[in-house]
Amino acid sequence: MRHTLEAYGYGEIRTPVFEETQLFVRSVGSETDIVQKEMYTFNDRRGRSLTLRPEGTASVVRAYLENHLGREAGVRRFYYLGPMFRYDRPQAGRFREFFQVGAEAIGSGDPEQDIEIIDLLSMLLHDLGLKDLEVEVNSVGHPGCRQAYESELRAALERERGKLCATCGTRIEGNPLRVFDCKNEACRGVMSRLPLLRNHLCDACETHHATVLAGLARLGIPHKENPMIVRGLDYYTRTAFEVHYPPLGAQSALGGGGRYDGLVEACGGPPTPAVGFSAGIERVLFALEQTSAEAPVEPPIVVLPLGDAARVPALELARELRAVAPTAVDLSGRSLKALLRSAGRGGAHVAVILGDKEMTRAEVTVRDLLAGEQETSPRTGVTAAVQALLQRHGGEA
Repeated sequence: MRHTLEAYGYGEIRTPVFEETQLFVRSVGSETDIVQKEMYTFNDRRGRSLTLRPEGTASVVRAYLENHLGREAGVRRFYYLGPMFRYDRPQAGRFREFFQVGAEAIGSGDPEQDIEIIDLLSMLLHDLGLKDLEVEVNSVGHPGCRQAYESELRAALERERGKLCATCGTRIEGNPLRVFDCKNEACRGVMSRLPLLRNHLCDACETHHATVLAGLARLGIPHKENPMIVRGLDYYTRTAFEVHYPPLGAQSALGGGGRYDGLVEACGGPPTPAVGFSAGIERVLFALEQTSAEAPVEPPIVVLPLGDAARVPALELARELRAVAPTAVDLSGRSLKALLRSAGRGGAHVAVILGDKEMTRAEVTVRDLLAGEQETSPRTGVTAAVQALLQRHGGEA
């Protein structure tokens, strides 16, 4: 993931695991499920309300402002990897402590920046081995677009109030858009009869959205419009999107994001456009388990010390061999037969054996685990011998 993110020009940022509670209330939105139901909040010894971060964007924006990272003109690109916490019902691919990867591009309001972010998330998943991804895109407009729409939506919801869950009933006045984020079956049935924000966009938001769709088509990214996407956070403006892996069924969403042009200002900074995404790493791992993608194998070199006297010299030898390729040392003390069997099953290509006999002669035994052959090498020449063996197998592959 880091390789792909950095290839797009994004640099890693690390934020605290907990923040002041008001940061999330102000940014995520007081009417969201995250704030109302899912945050882990506690008071510290001075009575300050703190919250384990439920998402990463608000923390990145807070760090961006506190450290004056926007003092130079242009777009600042960040990515993060780390744990998040939500008091949610654990289920397949969803945990109360979970890990996210995310990226934020702060400083550009151009639709091309939205296209880059969607392309980045798609490529991030593609590079891991996930194919046939589906991108769903919507526009949630800006506050000006939403004002007239929300009045119409409230009137429609009032007519359906008796069919809504208790939570959505309270959302009618606070933030009616949050109804589209409800998972209750009765509420999902009501949604098909509600007016859509997509039909109330101003000319500027309509043009922005059309440019995003055209750009995705130009890059060859399969996508479709989904007017129901509003995302679970209040800070989104204009573009909102999700990336799905259909074989997962009901839990197919691997990640998503959108534009949040008002968040930096809401956190105390100047008006600053921004766009980003996040993806759940556990959900991605779950998707990879459903594919034929190969699991990572053990290091291609394993050093096998035989006897106590060879253990520290084996660690020394492994340090040298790591200049050639990743190298592990098996210190389990099992028999040579068991060590070789374990190394082969783990996917190693070369075993370097160091026992009393080899140490006395200043030699090592280099075993080709793929061909089932071995030879003796002078201790001083083992690095070259192992490198030649790995190159030979690489050429055959």
